[in-house]
Amino acid sequence: MGEKKRVRMLLRVSSNQQLEEDGDLGIQRQLVKEFIAQHEEWHLDSKEYFEGSNSGYSNAVENRDILQQALRDAQRNEYDILAVYKDDRIGRRMWEIGAYVMQLKSYGVDIYTVKDGCISPESDDIMGQMMLALRYGNAQKSSSDTGMRVKDTAQKLVQQGKFVGGKAPYGYKLELSGEISKHGRALHHLVIIPERAKAVKHIYELSLDKEYGSSKIARELNLDEEYKELAPSEVWRGGTVTSILTNPIYAGYTAYKRREKKENGKSKRLDSSEWILSEEPNPEIQIISPDDWNLVQIKRKQRGMKYRTAPQNKGVKVIARNEGMLPLIDVIYCGYCGCKCTNGSRYNYWTIKDTGERRASRQAIYKCQDAWQGVPHYKVYQFKAERIEKIVFQAIAEYIDKLQENEDIFEQISENGRKAKKEKAKELSREQERLKHIQQKISVMEDKIPEAMLGEYPVPVDKLVELIEKQKQEKEQQEKVIAEKQKELDGADVSFNEWDSLRMQIPTWKDVFLNADNPTKRVLVNKLIEKISVKEDEVVIRFKININEIRSKALKKSGSIAPENKLEDKSVILDSLKIYPKKE
Repeated sequence: MGEKKRVRMLLRVSSNQQLEEDGDLGIQRQLVKEFIAQHEEWHLDSKEYFEGSNSGYSNAVENRDILQQALRDAQRNEYDILAVYKDDRIGRRMWEIGAYVMQLKSYGVDIYTVKDGCISPESDDIMGQMMLALRYGNAQKSSSDTGMRVKDTAQKLVQQGKFVGGKAPYGYKLELSGEISKHGRALHHLVIIPERAKAVKHIYELSLDKEYGSSKIARELNLDEEYKELAPSEVWRGGTVTSILTNPIYAGYTAYKRREKKENGKSKRLDSSEWILSEEPNPEIQIISPDDWNLVQIKRKQRGMKYRTAPQNKGVKVIARNEGMLPLIDVIYCGYCGCKCTNGSRYNYWTIKDTGERRASRQAIYKCQDAWQGVPHYKVYQFKAERIEKIVFQAIAEYIDKLQENEDIFEQISENGRKAKKEKAKELSREQERLKHIQQKISVMEDKIPEAMLGEYPVPVDKLVELIEKQKQEKEQQEKVIAEKQKELDGADVSFNEWDSLRMQIPTWKDVFLNADNPTKRVLVNKLIEKISVKEDEVVIRFKININEIRSKALKKSGSIAPENKLEDKSVILDSLKIYPKKE
């Protein structure tokens, strides 16, 4: 008998409550193991792929980390067969899943299911590939039909004032209602948490009576010890306050279709005219009166338009929001708190004396995200883009001049870039492992919900649900960390060929850079700069390449002696540069 084929299992549950025979994790694992044991020529590998609470219909293959991990492992020839319970455990997207199956096949891995055996056609089997597409086309249609039925049912339930599931909004908790669904699941309902309801009322009072915006309300709450203790995640933020001020649940109305999932997996907020609301408010969950809630919505819109709709500004054209990407946006941080800055705008209005014409201008700014969200902060938290960019661009221009002085620098740049990318990849891997650990903890706790409901688990079901929600919040934060690390990794590689090509095509980088458009500057900034920290009177630029060090190595390699004072008059070429800009 030849060498046995290496087999790995893929297990997936698509929802927290999926406890039917083909969805329960323990049963899936048992059935797949029994299927593998029937093949003497197979050997079960110790590594297992598991996806918890992840829809194979809503999520694209490229966004499913476990499938991507299985693909990378197949490319490294770590296993020969991927065993699953049913074909829909791989997914339910017609073209994507078929392509994924064939990609695994190209790496020598076949997919076997307990129900259907091998579903991986040969690369020259056109009919088999057509059947594969048909298989997942039917699966996609089935999910689509089910989704439509679920949405229609949810809409009807919401209109009747029922809570249709999901995370409890701030100010509420989920408790068992005593009702059982037709699928045998225990249903929950919302219950007001009195102390948090007090915070909600205070937020509405600040918005309604003092007409504070979300960020200002967040700052007020963070400065009050009583309310700061009630923050949903350590500190109040403007986004959290906005969510509370715009959710009709606080007026007693359950809602549906407030958000819509886009193709990229992200959600967008829908206009209130598209929401599905309950026909009558439920007094048991009402914290704010419907009249006050509606008045808050009206005043918020009026505040958002107050400058552009004011009589004196009529006819003045102003861009409502700065959607442009400023060139330093990927590397600029607040020097006071270390939070990453984002792009923003500041508006100025004035009247021309001779003509009486009303004018307006917009000034681009970099703003600290935490401070902008209402987190307590040093008084300065926004910086004029024109002022900061002038300083940074001049420093980069001088830095570029030094880059062109020595041929060996470009080779060292490439080497440093590879090292940086390797280190970033390790950091990303560590954060991904942490996310995997969090997901596993969520999965374990979710598996214990049935036992807790029956009183056979030491942790009460409400406490277990609370622990799961905390882990899910941690999971969301970790996903943001991973996204940021991935972004850093993508920008870490400084290619020698890329540098050399640019060097040959551009006669003088310094002049070209200073006259380039923002997208071009942004690309070069990301290649050259690790981080920029900004304060009111200080800008610290940390470059990715220490030219002094590279030059020293190059001179040693050639047997030359570095002039002692050659670089002292240009501090900009050092590893990092601290600049003290003049006061305006």
